[in-house]
Amino acid sequence: MLVIVLFLIAILFLSGCSHPKQARVNVPPPPPPASTTEPVAPRPAASIPAAKENAAPKPKEETDTDADADLAEPTIPGNAKPLATETGLASWYGPPYHNRRGSNGEVYNMHAMTAAHRTYPLGSIVRVTNVKTGQHALVRITDRGPFIPGRVLDLSLAAARKVDVWQPGVAEVKVELMQSASPDSPGRWAVQIGGFPHGPAANKLADHLKRRYQTAKVLCFASPAGNWWIRIRVLDDEHDRAQKLAAETETPEGAVFLVRLD
Repeated sequence: MLVIVLFLIAILFLSGCSHPKQARVNVPPPPPPASTTEPVAPRPAASIPAAKENAAPKPKEETDTDADADLAEPTIPGNAKPLATETGLASWYGPPYHNRRGSNGEVYNMHAMTAAHRTYPLGSIVRVTNVKTGQHALVRITDRGPFIPGRVLDLSLAAARKVDVWQPGVAEVKVELMQSASPDSPGRWAVQIGGFPHGPAANKLADHLKRRYQTAKVLCFASPAGNWWIRIRVLDDEHDRAQKLAAETETPEGAVFLVRLD
C-alpha cells in the first residue's frame, strides 16, 4: 500500500516538472471612453494672428490739398473783363530763382502758376495768351521783372509750359489784367537799372547816382543769375519822381526800368 502511494506522488512530481506553471501578470483595465459632453477648447486660427484679427481698420490717409491748391491755376469770376491789355515778349525763369524769396515775400516755386511783371500790383491775376498758338492761362503776379528791353512778362516754368513758351524760351503774348490786387492804391515805385555783367561797373554807376540824387536810396546787388542790378528808391517811393528819374537816367550798359514795388 505504501508502495502505491509513493508511486502516485512520483507521477505527480514528474508531471509538474514537464509543464511549468506560468506567472500571473496583473494587467490594468483599459481606460473608460471619454465623455461626449465635455467641452472642447477651440483651436486658434493659425492663418489670422490675434493682433490683426482684433485690430480696428486703418483710416484712409488724407490728401494734402493745400499743396495742390498752391500749384493750381488761379480762378476769376466768369464775367470778369480785362482792366488793361498789353502785347509783348514773354520769357520764363526757373533755376537759380527757384526756392528764393520773390518780391511779394513768398518763396518762388517754379511749378506754381505765377509770373513776374514790372508794374502790375503784386497779387494781381493776369490772363496770358500765346499770340501764335492761342494757348492761354491765368497766372498770379508774385515777382518783379523781366528787366530786359522788349519783354513784358516772366513766366514760371509751369505757366511757360501751359502757354507754349517753355521750349522756344521767348514768345509773343497778350497780357490781360483780369483782377488787380490794389486798384485804388497809388503804389510804391522805384527805378531799376541792369543787368551789369560785372560788379565794378554797377558799383561805379551806383556811386554816381548816390551823389546826384542825395534824397534817393541807391542799392547795388547781385542777382541769383550772377549779374548785377541797381535799384533807386526815390523820396516817398512816389510814382512821378521815379518816372522822372527813369526818363533822365542813361547808362553805358544795361537798361532803365520803372518798377512798382508793391
